[in-house]
Amino acid sequence: MNEQMPLTAIEAEYKKLKAENVNLLKEIQELRILNNWYAEQFKLAQHSRYGTSSEKSEFPEQIGIFNEAEVIADASVPEPTMETVTYKRRKQAGKRDELYAGLPTEQRVHELPEKERVCPVCGGDLHACGHEVLRREIKVIPATVCAVEHVQTVYSCRDCEKASDETNAVPMVKAPVPKPVIQGSGIASASLVAFVLSNKYVLAIPLNRQEEEFKRQDIIISRQTMANWCMYVAAQWLKPIYLLLHKILLLCGILHADETTIQVINEPNRKASSKSYFWVYQTGAYAQEQVALFAYSETRAGKNPREFLLDFSGFLVADAYAGYYALEDYGVILCGCWAHARRKFLDALKTLPKHLWQDSSAHIGRSYCNQLFNLERKYDEEVLNFDERRERRLLESKPIAQAFFAWANGLLPTLHEKGKLKDAVGYAVNQQSRLMNFLLDGRIEISNNRAERAIRPFAIGRNNWMFSYSTAGAESSAIIYSIVETAKANGLVPFKYLEFLFETLPNIPKEQFSDCLPWNPLVKERCKAPT
Repeated sequence: MNEQMPLTAIEAEYKKLKAENVNLLKEIQELRILNNWYAEQFKLAQHSRYGTSSEKSEFPEQIGIFNEAEVIADASVPEPTMETVTYKRRKQAGKRDELYAGLPTEQRVHELPEKERVCPVCGGDLHACGHEVLRREIKVIPATVCAVEHVQTVYSCRDCEKASDETNAVPMVKAPVPKPVIQGSGIASASLVAFVLSNKYVLAIPLNRQEEEFKRQDIIISRQTMANWCMYVAAQWLKPIYLLLHKILLLCGILHADETTIQVINEPNRKASSKSYFWVYQTGAYAQEQVALFAYSETRAGKNPREFLLDFSGFLVADAYAGYYALEDYGVILCGCWAHARRKFLDALKTLPKHLWQDSSAHIGRSYCNQLFNLERKYDEEVLNFDERRERRLLESKPIAQAFFAWANGLLPTLHEKGKLKDAVGYAVNQQSRLMNFLLDGRIEISNNRAERAIRPFAIGRNNWMFSYSTAGAESSAIIYSIVETAKANGLVPFKYLEFLFETLPNIPKEQFSDCLPWNPLVKERCKAPT
């Protein structure tokens, strides 16, 4: 018979097993939290890949890319007047005539062949007794290219010619000829350079694709030549306009800011794979002169917005990136983005089965945010000025925001597990003071969507051309995007505005460049987009 273990040995073994059990339970808990977090990330990745990108409350079934026409086609629905087929709304009655009002009209009169102009009753000759317009169509004429010769006329005096001899030269006077946009380039007209820039920076067509398209028209222009044009006009003509716009931007009381990544291959002392950044600074909705400026930097350091916004004092609407926080030390009041806060609660919802949405904390948080956005839409419909908007916000929006933060601050200590819900609630609580700053002035928008819309064309273009080759190229792109987006913000056609600048700036002194800013009446008259 085995001897019994001493009591002290049993106690020691018990304590050892108990400690191991506690450690195992703790490890299981940590693994369970980690597993839930990975499950959330997987669900979000699946939704990002296959689901809709809309932030609406309801999520319709995703339409397949290749069977979209079969899914949405309905033969019983009449053709839309001029809306694209993806729109559900139709143009109002009477809008069709307005659509054709500004277009040149080409008539095609359809007649019977002469031998068929015979009366089917008596056999007599038929004659035209009227016309009927059956339909109107929109005809597309692709861009055409032609050569323009600048011929300079030379004048001389006939009296001097008669009186001249070998010792007296006949005076000659030459007609002035406008200077070209690029000195020494034989083919670069203002319209051609504007066309190349508009294709790349408005339509996101890379230069290599433009090169191929020019070849189809029997025109040989290399992508290197077009790249040189872009950099030349950015530095020579567009940068002075950019600097004028920068001065105007700093005088505005409310700005929006955002940033995104860009890859620059040849940055000094940096790897080609390093991330660089594009920043956008956009004037607020109530600014009389709309400006959207881009800036390139090698890093995301907070010194970049500080240097760009030197001498600016007012409100800055931005996301929760800490790089903007240093601006508060210089009198700038940061305003948080409620769209970012709502988006985080939406991400938390996406990780849950749909039947659990209604009773979830994520749904409650998003509902609070939706109430604020619904009030903003109501104020827009009522066309309130910013003083009236501020008063209504204090009366209606402030109680909702206060209730939201009371709920969020009470919920956060109960969320012990890592996850999207804790991220959303934590984001809101940490940004509470900045999110509440929209109540200070009726001109402040409650979201940073204005800056996100301004930076979206760059993000789309980046997906096509992937990277910039050099820092000089990135800086040129920042300048050109600034001119293009500012033109769009002021209701101008970017191509027409670029063409105007390239025709005008080489032929006027720099002191007159301010006359070429987008809100100048003559500029708007020539370059305005159709309404």
